[in-house]
Amino acid sequence: MKFQIGIFLLLMLVGSARARNVDLSTVPKRDKVQLTIYNSEDLTLVRETRKITFKKGVNPLQFSWANTLIDPTSVELKFVSAADKLEVLDTTFPRDKPQMLYWNVQSDIDGEAIIEISYFTSGITWSADYVCTSNKDESRVAMEGFVRITNNSGEEYEDAQIRLVVGTINLVEKIAALAKVSMEHVDQLAEEQKLQLRRRALSEAVDKADNMALGMLGAAAPASQPKEVIKEGLSEYFIFTIEGTETIANGWSKRLRSIQVQDSPLKIQYRYRPAEYGEQLVRMYLLTNDKESKLGTTPLPDGVVRIFRDNGRDGLSYLSSQSIKYIPIGDKIELNLGADPEVIFELVKLKVWRDNLWLLLGGANILQRAGDGAVQINVNSNVVGWDEHQLFAQRIRNYSSKPINVEIRRSFDGHAVFRSALKPVLHDYRTVQIETNVDPARKTELVYELLTHQGTNARQSNVTLENAEVKP
Repeated sequence: MKFQIGIFLLLMLVGSARARNVDLSTVPKRDKVQLTIYNSEDLTLVRETRKITFKKGVNPLQFSWANTLIDPTSVELKFVSAADKLEVLDTTFPRDKPQMLYWNVQSDIDGEAIIEISYFTSGITWSADYVCTSNKDESRVAMEGFVRITNNSGEEYEDAQIRLVVGTINLVEKIAALAKVSMEHVDQLAEEQKLQLRRRALSEAVDKADNMALGMLGAAAPASQPKEVIKEGLSEYFIFTIEGTETIANGWSKRLRSIQVQDSPLKIQYRYRPAEYGEQLVRMYLLTNDKESKLGTTPLPDGVVRIFRDNGRDGLSYLSSQSIKYIPIGDKIELNLGADPEVIFELVKLKVWRDNLWLLLGGANILQRAGDGAVQINVNSNVVGWDEHQLFAQRIRNYSSKPINVEIRRSFDGHAVFRSALKPVLHDYRTVQIETNVDPARKTELVYELLTHQGTNARQSNVTLENAEVKP
């Protein structure tokens, strides 16, 4: 079953109080249909317009949605033209036809008028994917973005204008604002009321961009040119409008290009971040979603990135594939290529010792010197506080033919002091960050001392940096 509108003419017979319905000879097709797809809510706002010939008097209009995922409670009828001459008298849901409704429209004219029917449906989704291809020396990159629209709604949409919502609308705030309900009363609303308010919130969000979008969507792109995606900013989210129109068949997916960038600057960095990448040094492609990178006109939605490199032999080498999260304008695009066999990283513990011991009064002979100068603490002693020193070497070997930049982040619990001459900075209150460069076919050793205050010596929970020469 497909969505239909049937219009019946209600004619008054002379001298008779009875009326009869007469079908139009042809059912008018959609003139325009627009889909605005919200992935986060599994809701698509459909707006379709048709030209209907009205007769003076009462005109019953029929609308049905069998075998589709339309929400019947969301169906609305508006008059785009001759709105002052047309009025919906009532809406009827026939008991014997549960997937159908009738509008009785009072008309003061004989002639055509444009109507708009809007409703929410489910089952239409979209996803983004990207292809990133670097040049041979990995200094520049080309990036293509695509959106794939999948229609499982039960309805086919021919020549549809398509808009995609990127970002998440804060429904709680918008429901409260639109419905004029105070925040403390929102939780008391019945589920059906909440659902209706949510739909109103989404419709209101789309209405902000309608005038601009409809102007942009007035004509289809020439067949010789690829489709473009027009972006409109609406506070915390964006609407992507696909240029021209597309036919979205039920049960099918369609892939459309959203961005295409050539010769964008690329930076390569090696990172050690155990919390993010595990216990390995990974190789990263870094771009920025800004104008300097020929991007930055819009946020980039969640999606999968496939990364390739020009191998210099008229071919491409596949490097990696990963998912990315929503990237706002100005943020970095960080692509993890995994471990590089040409760069070796290891952490070596060189020495451990303890000092600054505090004992309970009455403590006896509880200390014993080890041969290497370290202090061994008897677990049965009355030691209540001490400082523990650990000396580490971070060794990096670069066997590649290019200089590399390496960033290291290490997090430490408790009250700690990080001593080194490596010019560290604090990424946060417990995470130390170091950055260094390693020439091709060379190795380097980054030495640092970690002092941890233990027991009663600990006063706080953070890391303090001390600039000091530390030798193995």
